[in-house]
Amino acid sequence: MRERDTARKCSQMLILDNILTDRGSKYAAAGGPCRSAEEAKAFIKELKRNKKFAKATHNTWGLICSDGAVKNDDGESGAGMVILRMLERENVENEIVVVTRWYGGKHLGGDRFRHVQTAVRSYLDAR
Repeated sequence: MRERDTARKCSQMLILDNILTDRGSKYAAAGGPCRSAEEAKAFIKELKRNKKFAKATHNTWGLICSDGAVKNDDGESGAGMVILRMLERENVENEIVVVTRWYGGKHLGGDRFRHVQTAVRSYLDAR
């Protein structure tokens, strides 16, 4: 993989900050063109160059590409699968979607999955 191509893809990043807040937890979404698990790693690295995202509790993501469906829960168990299901339903391929959460001190239970869906929907509607 050419590093220059990855950097170009990363420069096409769309970030939606402060999508919602619940019991102190805050959510954001980001995404952009991405064609492989390798590019996904570079995308996350680029996103985390922003200190705010580097300090987030979770940066969960999903991607459907020629490598197949790839995801990372980043400690937010099940969140990557929620993202993948939404991408499958919308037939979105070769585009990574990252949902970021800053933990606010209170457990959200099942509400966290609805918030991941809201963040993904916000991203898909904005792109």
